[in-house]
Amino acid sequence: MSLSEQISLKQRVMKAGIWSLGGFALSLAIRLGSSLLMTRLLAPEMFGVMAVASTLIVGLAMFSDVGLKQNVVQSKRGHETSFLNTAWAIQILRGALLSAAALVLCAVLVILGRSEHIPANSVYAAPVLPYVVAVLSFSTLIAGFESTKVLEANRSILLGRITGMEIVSQAVGLVCMVGWVLVDRSIWALVAGTICSSLIRTVVSHLWLPGVANRWQWDRRAVHEVIHFGKWILLSSVLGFLASSGDRLLLGGLVDSTVLGLYAIASLFVISADGVLSKIMTDVAFPALSEIVRTKGMDLKRNYYRLVAIIAWVSYFLAGFLMTFGPSLIRLLYDPRYHEAGWMLAILAATLATMPFRLAVQAFLALGMPRIQSNVILVRLASLYVLAPLGFYFFGLDGALAMIVFSQFAYLPIIIFYSLKHDLFDLRKELYFLVWIPIGLLAGKISALIIGYSL
Repeated sequence: MSLSEQISLKQRVMKAGIWSLGGFALSLAIRLGSSLLMTRLLAPEMFGVMAVASTLIVGLAMFSDVGLKQNVVQSKRGHETSFLNTAWAIQILRGALLSAAALVLCAVLVILGRSEHIPANSVYAAPVLPYVVAVLSFSTLIAGFESTKVLEANRSILLGRITGMEIVSQAVGLVCMVGWVLVDRSIWALVAGTICSSLIRTVVSHLWLPGVANRWQWDRRAVHEVIHFGKWILLSSVLGFLASSGDRLLLGGLVDSTVLGLYAIASLFVISADGVLSKIMTDVAFPALSEIVRTKGMDLKRNYYRLVAIIAWVSYFLAGFLMTFGPSLIRLLYDPRYHEAGWMLAILAATLATMPFRLAVQAFLALGMPRIQSNVILVRLASLYVLAPLGFYFFGLDGALAMIVFSQFAYLPIIIFYSLKHDLFDLRKELYFLVWIPIGLLAGKISALIIGYSL
């Protein structure tokens, strides 16, 4: 890689990182504002039902993920018109199949509910759940028509307009929710917001982003490449969904809608932080590492740790901060119906400390080794589905949450093993980064005291 190319890559990475962080700030403001507004207008159990319905829709998407984004970013043909149009055709077919599968799932839930094969006190027994799933299925159909210009922008690490598109779609979704709730204070306000957001994102992706204007095309070579690379992405996505959303799937069958609604509010803050860091890793770090690997002109480990440093100080600080400040934050922002979410947030915040290790998985993908990601997720999956129910059985909700957090740490040894094997691990630097956890704990404690006195 020439000096000019190295500078160009560095500039694109920095610019993309700034856009991701700026977009996160606006996105978080919209999500937080939406949460604060809707929790004052809607009951906690509605958020519990919506959490399960959304998780089921996402689950269907993950069970059919062939890694189109990773394919376009990683492939040498990722810039070709025929390749992009074929990816778009595959995406449309996938969206249609997902919508049909969601409707089938809706029918299954209705049948199981009427035959009393679902625990009466669980979220899955909520009468409105099947119908919420059915309506949300249209969001997957709409998303299937999203332009591959989004994938092109990710490949080139040009995230400015993507960030703008996401902010606009979120804002429109919020407006839809508010408009609906003014007429009808029901869960359908949350559903309407999701559908509107998906529709706007798809339309804007075609009109606002530069790149190939999509049309239907079926290139057999491109299909073969997508399927060949995507089979491991599919396995990782399925396992990843079962691991990342397993908490909601499990708790949905163990607790009622109100408790799950409180859990959803608590996890909002952790998911938001997790989301932006994951976005930086997938939209900035992965394309950058892939470009470094393709050109073989830069030190992968040195540049990898430059990225780790950024992820580590943010995630470690936030983990410590929310562990001590989380309960006060919930009391400050939400009415008394939601205060029980505070102690849940303090426990869940610890999972953010695993974020720096996840960057290694992106490095493995850049090296063309998606199988490692599947192995890592499999370890987390096994620990979650075995330990969380046992924790609930012996210690109730506290035990379940503790095991949910532990499952996030269970896969760290395997990541460290592969990192050592591929010369991507530096113990001295890893220990040095840990200093941000006590700094975050102290900052959170001080903030909690300040808030306590001010209240």
